[in-house]
Amino acid sequence: MEQTITVRVDVLKAHPKYKKIMRRSMTLHAHDERNEAKIGDTVRVVETRPLSKTKHWRLVEIVEAAK
Repeated sequence: MEQTITVRVDVLKAHPKYKKIMRRSMTLHAHDERNEAKIGDTVRVVETRPLSKTKHWRLVEIVEAAK
């Protein structure tokens, strides 16, 4: 998994009955061909064809680099 990054996507969603805002997160595995993403970067990914068993996303750009 040398060219794979793990991306956490946070989603804010209201509970259907109680209307409380809940934070849900999901983990995606994305293909980083040039190994340019670092830990803490904000990235943009796009869905693509299946590249492996769990990798269906591809890195498009690094929106904000980690400090």
